[in-house]
Amino acid sequence: MLNGRVRGEPVGSGTAVWRYSEDVKAGRMTLRDFMDAEAGMARSAGSCMTMGTASTMASMVEALGVALPENAALPAVDARRGVLAQLTGRRIVDMVRDDQTLSSILTPAAFRNAIRVNGAIGGSTNAVLHLIAIAGRIGVPLSLDDWDALGRNIPTIVDLQPSGRFLMEEFCYAGGLPVVMKALAEAGLLEGDAPSVTGRTIWENVQMAENFNTEVIRTLNNPLTPEGGIAVLRGNLAPNGAVIKPSAATPALMQHRGRAVVFDTIDDYHRRITDPDLDIDETSVMVLRNCGPRGYPGMAEVGNMPLPQKLLREGVRDMVRISDARMSGTAYGAVVLHVAPEAAAGGPLALVRTGDMIELDVPQRRLQLMVSDEELALRRADWSPPQPAMIGGYQQLYVDHVQQADRGADLDFLVGCRGAAVPRESH
Repeated sequence: MLNGRVRGEPVGSGTAVWRYSEDVKAGRMTLRDFMDAEAGMARSAGSCMTMGTASTMASMVEALGVALPENAALPAVDARRGVLAQLTGRRIVDMVRDDQTLSSILTPAAFRNAIRVNGAIGGSTNAVLHLIAIAGRIGVPLSLDDWDALGRNIPTIVDLQPSGRFLMEEFCYAGGLPVVMKALAEAGLLEGDAPSVTGRTIWENVQMAENFNTEVIRTLNNPLTPEGGIAVLRGNLAPNGAVIKPSAATPALMQHRGRAVVFDTIDDYHRRITDPDLDIDETSVMVLRNCGPRGYPGMAEVGNMPLPQKLLREGVRDMVRISDARMSGTAYGAVVLHVAPEAAAGGPLALVRTGDMIELDVPQRRLQLMVSDEELALRRADWSPPQPAMIGGYQQLYVDHVQQADRGADLDFLVGCRGAAVPRESH
Protein backbone atom coordinates (compact mmCIF):
# COMPACT_ATOMS: atom_id res chain seq x y z
CA MET A 1 0.00 0.00 0.00
CA LEU A 2 0.94 3.64 -0.21
CA ASN A 3 2.27 5.09 3.02
CA GLY A 4 -0.31 5.71 5.70
CA ARG A 5 -0.88 9.37 6.63
CA VAL A 6 -2.53 10.44 9.86
CA ARG A 7 -2.61 14.11 10.85
CA GLY A 8 0.21 14.84 8.48
CA GLU A 9 2.47 12.13 9.86
CA PRO A 10 3.47 8.89 8.11
CA VAL A 11 2.16 5.76 9.86
CA GLY A 12 2.65 2.10 9.12
CA SER A 13 -0.28 -0.27 8.83
CA GLY A 14 -0.26 -2.98 11.44
CA THR A 15 2.59 -1.48 13.44
CA ALA A 16 0.59 1.70 14.11
CA VAL A 17 -2.47 -0.35 15.07
CA TRP A 18 -0.52 -2.07 17.84
CA ARG A 19 0.91 1.23 19.05
CA TYR A 20 -2.33 3.20 18.87
CA SER A 21 -4.37 0.45 20.55
CA GLU A 22 -1.95 0.55 23.49
CA ASP A 23 -2.23 4.35 23.54
CA VAL A 24 -6.02 4.00 23.83
CA LYS A 25 -5.67 1.58 26.75
CA ALA A 26 -3.15 3.86 28.42
CA GLY A 27 -5.46 6.87 28.11
CA ARG A 28 -3.14 8.77 25.74
CA MET A 29 -5.49 8.51 22.74
CA THR A 30 -9.25 8.65 22.44
CA LEU A 31 -11.21 5.91 20.72
CA ARG A 32 -12.51 8.49 18.23
CA ASP A 33 -8.96 9.49 17.29
CA PHE A 34 -8.09 5.81 16.93
CA MET A 35 -10.96 5.25 14.50
CA ASP A 36 -10.01 8.38 12.55
CA ALA A 37 -6.44 7.14 12.33
CA GLU A 38 -7.59 3.79 10.98
CA ALA A 39 -8.97 5.50 7.88
CA GLY A 40 -5.55 6.91 7.04
CA MET A 41 -3.55 3.73 7.54
CA ALA A 42 -4.65 1.84 4.43
CA ARG A 43 -5.26 4.34 1.65
CA SER A 44 -4.65 2.17 -1.38
CA ALA A 45 -4.76 -1.39 -2.60
CA GLY A 46 -1.88 -3.59 -1.49
CA SER A 47 -0.42 -5.25 1.57
CA CYS A 48 0.97 -3.68 4.75
CA MET A 49 3.63 -1.10 3.89
CA THR A 50 5.67 -1.98 6.96
CA MET A 51 8.15 -4.87 6.91
CA GLY A 52 5.36 -7.21 7.92
CA THR A 53 4.97 -10.76 6.70
CA ALA A 54 3.69 -9.78 3.24
CA SER A 55 6.59 -7.40 2.54
CA THR A 56 9.00 -9.92 4.05
CA MET A 57 7.80 -12.78 1.88
CA ALA A 58 7.82 -10.58 -1.23
CA SER A 59 11.46 -9.91 -0.36
CA MET A 60 12.10 -13.60 0.26
CA VAL A 61 10.68 -14.50 -3.16
CA GLU A 62 13.02 -11.99 -4.80
CA ALA A 63 15.99 -13.09 -2.68
CA LEU A 64 15.34 -16.74 -3.57
CA GLY A 65 15.58 -15.79 -7.22
CA VAL A 66 12.02 -16.77 -8.14
CA ALA A 67 10.74 -13.25 -8.87
CA LEU A 68 12.04 -10.53 -11.16
CA PRO A 69 14.24 -7.84 -9.56
CA GLU A 70 12.40 -4.95 -7.85
CA ASN A 71 9.29 -7.09 -7.31
CA ALA A 72 9.43 -6.82 -3.53
CA ALA A 73 9.11 -3.08 -2.99
CA LEU A 74 7.02 -1.62 -5.82
CA PRO A 75 3.69 -0.32 -4.44
CA ALA A 76 0.58 -2.14 -5.68
CA VAL A 77 -0.75 1.02 -7.36
CA ASP A 78 2.56 2.00 -9.02
CA ALA A 79 2.36 1.82 -12.82
CA ARG A 80 5.67 -0.08 -12.80
CA ARG A 81 3.87 -2.97 -11.13
CA GLY A 82 1.88 -3.50 -14.33
CA VAL A 83 5.06 -3.37 -16.40
CA LEU A 84 6.67 -5.95 -14.11
CA ALA A 85 3.61 -8.18 -14.46
CA GLN A 86 3.87 -8.11 -18.25
CA LEU A 87 7.61 -8.84 -18.13
CA THR A 88 6.89 -11.71 -15.75
CA GLY A 89 4.41 -13.22 -18.17
CA ARG A 90 6.91 -13.02 -21.00
CA ARG A 91 9.65 -14.56 -18.88
CA ILE A 92 7.42 -17.45 -17.82
CA VAL A 93 6.94 -18.41 -21.49
CA ASP A 94 10.70 -18.37 -22.04
CA MET A 95 11.24 -20.49 -18.91
CA VAL A 96 8.84 -23.12 -20.25
CA ARG A 97 10.68 -23.16 -23.56
CA ASP A 98 14.01 -23.49 -21.73
CA ASP A 99 12.63 -26.14 -19.36
CA GLN A 100 13.74 -24.04 -16.41
CA THR A 101 11.97 -25.49 -13.37
CA LEU A 102 11.34 -24.07 -9.93
CA SER A 103 13.52 -26.71 -8.30
CA SER A 104 16.47 -25.66 -10.48
CA ILE A 105 16.33 -22.23 -8.81
CA LEU A 106 15.35 -23.20 -5.26
CA THR A 107 18.77 -24.60 -4.43
CA PRO A 108 20.38 -24.69 -0.98
CA ALA A 109 22.25 -21.49 -1.95
CA ALA A 110 18.93 -19.75 -2.66
CA PHE A 111 17.64 -20.50 0.83
CA ARG A 112 20.92 -19.43 2.42
CA ASN A 113 20.69 -16.14 0.55
CA ALA A 114 17.08 -15.60 1.63
CA ILE A 115 17.94 -16.11 5.30
CA ARG A 116 20.75 -13.57 5.10
CA VAL A 117 18.51 -11.08 3.30
CA ASN A 118 15.84 -11.56 5.96
CA GLY A 119 18.36 -10.45 8.57
CA ALA A 120 19.35 -7.40 6.53
CA ILE A 121 15.76 -6.21 6.07
CA GLY A 122 14.57 -7.00 9.62
CA GLY A 123 12.07 -9.48 8.24
CA SER A 124 9.15 -11.22 9.92
CA THR A 125 9.50 -14.30 12.14
CA ASN A 126 6.86 -15.91 9.92
CA ALA A 127 9.51 -16.24 7.21
CA VAL A 128 11.10 -18.97 9.34
CA LEU A 129 8.02 -21.17 9.04
CA HIS A 130 7.43 -20.46 5.39
CA LEU A 131 10.97 -21.05 4.15
CA ILE A 132 11.41 -24.25 6.16
CA ALA A 133 8.09 -25.53 4.76
CA ILE A 134 8.97 -24.57 1.17
CA ALA A 135 12.39 -26.20 1.49
CA GLY A 136 10.78 -29.32 2.91
CA ARG A 137 8.34 -29.58 0.01
CA ILE A 138 11.09 -29.27 -2.60
CA GLY A 139 13.66 -31.47 -0.84
CA VAL A 140 16.23 -28.95 0.41
CA PRO A 141 17.44 -29.55 4.00
CA LEU A 142 16.76 -26.43 6.09
CA SER A 143 16.50 -26.13 9.87
CA LEU A 144 16.25 -23.63 12.69
CA ASP A 145 19.99 -24.04 13.22
CA ASP A 146 20.54 -22.79 9.66
CA TRP A 147 18.45 -19.72 10.43
CA ASP A 148 20.50 -18.92 13.50
CA ALA A 149 23.91 -19.63 11.98
CA LEU A 150 23.30 -17.78 8.72
CA GLY A 151 21.49 -14.79 10.18
CA ARG A 152 23.53 -14.22 13.33
CA ASN A 153 26.21 -11.95 11.82
CA ILE A 154 24.02 -10.09 9.34
CA PRO A 155 23.47 -6.39 10.16
CA THR A 156 19.97 -5.00 9.69
CA ILE A 157 20.48 -2.16 7.22
CA VAL A 158 16.90 -1.39 6.15
CA ASP A 159 15.54 1.25 8.52
CA LEU A 160 11.91 0.19 8.23
CA GLN A 161 9.01 -0.23 10.67
CA PRO A 162 8.53 -2.15 12.93
CA SER A 163 12.30 -2.30 13.56
CA GLY A 164 13.03 1.23 12.33
CA ARG A 165 11.43 4.43 11.02
CA PHE A 166 10.50 4.30 7.34
CA LEU A 167 7.97 2.46 5.18
CA MET A 168 7.98 0.41 1.98
CA GLU A 169 7.46 3.42 -0.30
CA GLU A 170 10.73 4.92 0.91
CA PHE A 171 12.39 1.51 0.53
CA CYS A 172 11.21 1.38 -3.08
CA TYR A 173 12.41 4.90 -3.88
CA ALA A 174 15.77 4.20 -2.23
CA GLY A 175 16.40 1.36 -4.67
CA GLY A 176 14.59 -1.59 -3.12
CA LEU A 177 15.86 -5.06 -2.43
CA PRO A 178 18.53 -5.14 -5.19
CA VAL A 179 20.46 -2.50 -3.22
CA VAL A 180 20.39 -4.67 -0.10
CA MET A 181 21.44 -7.78 -2.00
CA LYS A 182 24.26 -5.94 -3.76
CA ALA A 183 25.61 -4.67 -0.42
CA LEU A 184 25.55 -8.19 1.03
CA ALA A 185 27.17 -9.67 -2.08
CA GLU A 186 29.97 -7.13 -2.09
CA ALA A 187 30.68 -7.97 1.54
CA GLY A 188 30.84 -11.68 0.78
CA LEU A 189 27.57 -12.32 2.62
CA LEU A 190 25.56 -13.45 -0.40
CA GLU A 191 26.13 -16.26 -2.87
CA GLY A 192 25.98 -14.26 -6.06
CA ASP A 193 26.35 -17.24 -8.35
CA ALA A 194 22.94 -18.62 -7.35
CA PRO A 195 20.56 -18.89 -10.33
CA SER A 196 17.35 -16.91 -10.81
CA VAL A 197 14.25 -16.83 -13.01
CA THR A 198 15.82 -14.14 -15.16
CA GLY A 199 18.22 -16.71 -16.58
CA ARG A 200 21.05 -14.75 -14.97
CA THR A 201 22.74 -15.15 -11.60
CA ILE A 202 21.70 -13.22 -8.52
CA TRP A 203 24.82 -11.06 -8.80
CA GLU A 204 24.11 -10.24 -12.43
CA ASN A 205 20.60 -9.15 -11.39
CA VAL A 206 21.78 -6.71 -8.70
CA GLN A 207 25.25 -5.52 -9.70
CA MET A 208 23.95 -2.26 -11.19
CA ALA A 209 21.69 -1.40 -8.24
CA GLU A 210 22.15 2.08 -6.79
CA ASN A 211 21.30 3.38 -3.32
CA PHE A 212 19.39 6.65 -3.55
CA ASN A 213 18.81 7.12 0.20
CA THR A 214 21.34 5.88 2.75
CA GLU A 215 19.01 6.79 5.60
CA VAL A 216 16.48 4.21 4.46
CA ILE A 217 18.96 1.60 3.23
CA ARG A 218 21.97 2.07 5.45
CA THR A 219 25.48 0.96 4.76
CA LEU A 220 26.85 -2.17 6.40
CA ASN A 221 29.17 -0.09 8.58
CA ASN A 222 26.24 2.03 9.82
CA PRO A 223 23.49 -0.52 10.46
CA LEU A 224 20.22 -0.13 12.29
CA THR A 225 21.17 -3.21 14.32
CA PRO A 226 24.65 -4.79 14.23
CA GLU A 227 23.21 -8.31 14.38
CA GLY A 228 19.86 -8.73 12.71
CA GLY A 229 18.27 -11.95 11.69
CA ILE A 230 16.16 -14.28 13.75
CA ALA A 231 17.63 -15.58 17.00
CA VAL A 232 16.89 -19.24 17.73
CA LEU A 233 16.57 -20.04 21.43
CA ARG A 234 16.84 -23.40 23.13
CA GLY A 235 16.61 -24.73 26.66
CA ASN A 236 14.37 -26.90 28.76
CA LEU A 237 11.39 -24.67 27.85
CA ALA A 238 12.00 -25.06 24.10
CA PRO A 239 14.01 -28.24 23.45
CA ASN A 240 13.36 -28.05 19.71
CA GLY A 241 13.71 -24.29 19.52
CA ALA A 242 11.89 -20.98 19.68
CA VAL A 243 12.49 -17.72 17.82
CA ILE A 244 12.73 -14.01 18.57
CA LYS A 245 13.35 -10.99 16.36
CA PRO A 246 15.91 -8.89 18.26
CA SER A 247 15.77 -5.92 15.88
CA ALA A 248 12.16 -5.20 16.92
CA ALA A 249 12.62 -5.84 20.66
CA THR A 250 13.75 -3.76 23.62
CA PRO A 251 17.52 -4.34 24.04
CA ALA A 252 17.32 -4.25 27.85
CA LEU A 253 14.99 -7.28 27.81
CA MET A 254 17.31 -9.49 25.76
CA GLN A 255 18.71 -10.80 29.04
CA HIS A 256 15.93 -11.08 31.58
CA ARG A 257 14.72 -13.25 34.42
CA GLY A 258 11.14 -12.94 35.59
CA ARG A 259 8.15 -14.60 37.19
CA ALA A 260 5.78 -16.41 34.83
CA VAL A 261 2.17 -15.33 34.46
CA VAL A 262 0.48 -18.15 32.55
CA PHE A 263 -2.52 -18.00 30.21
CA ASP A 264 -3.78 -21.43 29.16
CA THR A 265 -5.53 -20.25 25.98
CA ILE A 266 -6.05 -17.01 24.09
CA ASP A 267 -9.57 -16.87 25.54
CA ASP A 268 -8.11 -17.18 29.03
CA TYR A 269 -5.76 -14.30 28.19
CA HIS A 270 -8.61 -12.08 26.99
CA ARG A 271 -10.69 -12.83 30.08
CA ARG A 272 -7.94 -11.95 32.55
CA ILE A 273 -5.63 -9.38 30.97
CA THR A 274 -7.90 -6.41 31.76
CA ASP A 275 -8.42 -7.45 35.39
CA PRO A 276 -6.89 -4.71 37.57
CA ASP A 277 -6.21 -7.35 40.24
CA LEU A 278 -4.12 -9.52 37.91
CA ASP A 279 -0.87 -10.28 39.76
CA ILE A 280 1.61 -8.98 37.18
CA ASP A 281 4.27 -6.29 36.91
CA GLU A 282 6.76 -5.09 34.29
CA THR A 283 9.32 -7.73 35.32
CA SER A 284 6.88 -10.61 34.80
CA VAL A 285 7.10 -12.99 31.84
CA MET A 286 3.78 -13.46 30.08
CA VAL A 287 3.29 -17.06 28.91
CA LEU A 288 0.59 -18.09 26.44
CA ARG A 289 0.11 -21.73 25.48
CA ASN A 290 -2.11 -24.06 23.46
CA CYS A 291 -1.91 -21.67 20.51
CA GLY A 292 0.51 -23.66 18.34
CA PRO A 293 -0.06 -25.59 15.10
CA ARG A 294 -2.01 -28.37 16.80
CA GLY A 295 -3.35 -26.59 19.83
CA TYR A 296 -5.24 -23.61 18.46
CA PRO A 297 -5.50 -25.34 15.92
CA GLY A 298 -3.79 -23.39 13.19
CA MET A 299 -1.08 -21.40 15.03
CA ALA A 300 -2.80 -18.02 14.99
CA GLU A 301 -1.00 -14.65 15.18
CA VAL A 302 -1.70 -14.07 18.87
CA GLY A 303 1.82 -14.31 20.29
CA ASN A 304 2.37 -10.55 20.65
CA MET A 305 0.03 -10.36 23.62
CA PRO A 306 -0.90 -6.72 24.28
CA LEU A 307 0.30 -5.62 27.70
CA PRO A 308 -2.05 -5.25 30.69
CA GLN A 309 -3.86 -1.92 30.72
CA LYS A 310 -2.76 -1.13 34.25
CA LEU A 311 0.91 -1.41 33.24
CA LEU A 312 0.40 0.60 30.06
CA ARG A 313 -1.03 3.39 32.20
CA GLU A 314 2.16 3.27 34.27
CA GLY A 315 4.25 3.81 31.15
CA VAL A 316 5.40 0.22 30.54
CA ARG A 317 6.00 -0.31 26.81
CA ASP A 318 7.49 -3.79 26.52
CA MET A 319 7.63 -7.04 28.45
CA VAL A 320 8.99 -10.52 27.75
CA ARG A 321 6.26 -12.66 26.20
CA ILE A 322 6.56 -16.37 25.35
CA SER A 323 4.18 -18.58 23.41
CA ASP A 324 3.83 -21.43 20.94
CA ALA A 325 1.88 -19.08 18.64
CA ARG A 326 2.93 -16.79 15.79
CA MET A 327 2.71 -13.01 15.57
CA SER A 328 2.14 -10.55 12.77
CA GLY A 329 5.30 -9.36 11.07
CA THR A 330 4.05 -5.82 11.74
CA ALA A 331 4.25 -6.41 15.51
CA TYR A 332 7.17 -5.68 17.79
CA GLY A 333 8.49 -6.29 21.29
CA ALA A 334 10.47 -8.85 23.29
CA VAL A 335 8.28 -11.67 22.02
CA VAL A 336 9.47 -15.29 21.96
CA LEU A 337 7.46 -17.34 19.47
CA HIS A 338 7.07 -20.79 17.88
CA VAL A 339 8.07 -22.65 21.05
CA ALA A 340 8.57 -26.28 20.06
CA PRO A 341 7.26 -28.72 20.94
CA GLU A 342 4.04 -26.81 21.55
CA ALA A 343 2.00 -27.27 24.71
CA ALA A 344 -0.78 -29.27 23.02
CA ALA A 345 1.83 -31.76 21.82
CA GLY A 346 3.20 -32.21 25.34
CA GLY A 347 6.01 -29.69 25.14
CA PRO A 348 7.43 -28.25 28.38
CA LEU A 349 5.38 -25.10 27.86
CA ALA A 350 2.41 -27.18 29.06
CA LEU A 351 4.10 -27.64 32.44
CA VAL A 352 4.79 -24.01 33.32
CA ARG A 353 2.94 -22.63 36.32
CA THR A 354 2.32 -19.07 37.35
CA GLY A 355 5.09 -18.09 39.73
CA ASP A 356 7.82 -20.14 38.04
CA MET A 357 10.96 -18.23 37.15
CA ILE A 358 11.97 -18.06 33.49
CA GLU A 359 15.31 -16.90 32.15
CA LEU A 360 15.74 -15.41 28.68
CA ASP A 361 19.27 -14.86 27.37
CA VAL A 362 19.23 -13.96 23.68
CA PRO A 363 23.02 -13.48 23.32
CA GLN A 364 23.50 -17.01 24.68
CA ARG A 365 20.45 -18.27 22.74
CA ARG A 366 18.95 -19.66 25.95
CA LEU A 367 15.35 -20.03 27.18
CA GLN A 368 15.19 -21.80 30.50
CA LEU A 369 12.43 -22.67 32.96
CA MET A 370 14.02 -22.51 36.40
CA VAL A 371 12.32 -25.68 37.62
CA SER A 372 14.06 -28.97 38.41
CA ASP A 373 13.77 -31.99 36.14
CA GLU A 374 12.25 -33.91 39.03
CA GLU A 375 9.48 -31.36 39.51
CA LEU A 376 8.79 -31.25 35.79
CA ALA A 377 8.49 -35.05 35.75
CA LEU A 378 5.88 -34.88 38.53
CA ARG A 379 3.93 -32.23 36.64
CA ARG A 380 4.07 -34.26 33.44
CA ALA A 381 2.58 -37.25 35.22
CA ASP A 382 -0.46 -35.09 36.05
CA TRP A 383 -0.76 -33.58 32.57
CA SER A 384 -3.17 -34.71 29.90
CA PRO A 385 -3.47 -33.26 26.39
CA PRO A 386 -6.30 -30.79 25.75
CA GLN A 387 -9.29 -32.12 23.88
CA PRO A 388 -9.55 -30.84 20.29
CA ALA A 389 -12.38 -28.45 19.54
CA MET A 390 -13.53 -30.64 16.68
CA ILE A 391 -13.18 -34.35 15.94
CA GLY A 392 -13.26 -35.63 12.39
CA GLY A 393 -13.14 -33.91 9.04
CA TYR A 394 -10.40 -31.64 7.75
CA GLN A 395 -9.60 -30.26 11.19
CA GLN A 396 -8.88 -33.74 12.49
CA LEU A 397 -6.73 -34.45 9.45
CA TYR A 398 -4.80 -31.27 10.13
CA VAL A 399 -4.30 -31.92 13.85
CA ASP A 400 -3.13 -35.46 13.21
CA HIS A 401 -0.62 -34.53 10.52
CA VAL A 402 0.63 -31.00 11.13
CA GLN A 403 4.31 -30.75 12.01
CA GLN A 404 5.74 -28.62 14.77
CA ALA A 405 6.91 -25.05 14.19
CA ASP A 406 10.59 -25.98 14.03
CA ARG A 407 9.77 -28.07 10.94
CA GLY A 408 7.66 -25.42 9.23
CA ALA A 409 4.18 -26.40 10.51
CA ASP A 410 3.52 -28.15 7.21
CA LEU A 411 1.45 -31.32 6.82
CA ASP A 412 3.77 -34.32 7.09
CA PHE A 413 2.36 -36.08 4.02
CA LEU A 414 3.23 -33.07 1.82
CA VAL A 415 6.91 -32.96 2.75
CA GLY A 416 9.20 -34.07 -0.07
CA CYS A 417 6.55 -34.19 -2.76
CA ARG A 418 7.50 -31.26 -4.99
CA GLY A 419 10.27 -30.33 -7.39
CA ALA A 420 13.70 -31.82 -6.79
CA ALA A 421 12.29 -34.01 -4.03
CA VAL A 422 10.44 -36.08 -6.63
CA PRO A 423 12.15 -37.99 -9.46
CA ARG A 424 11.63 -36.08 -12.70
CA GLU A 425 9.93 -38.92 -14.56
CA SER A 426 7.15 -39.00 -11.93
CA HIS A 427 6.30 -35.29 -12.19
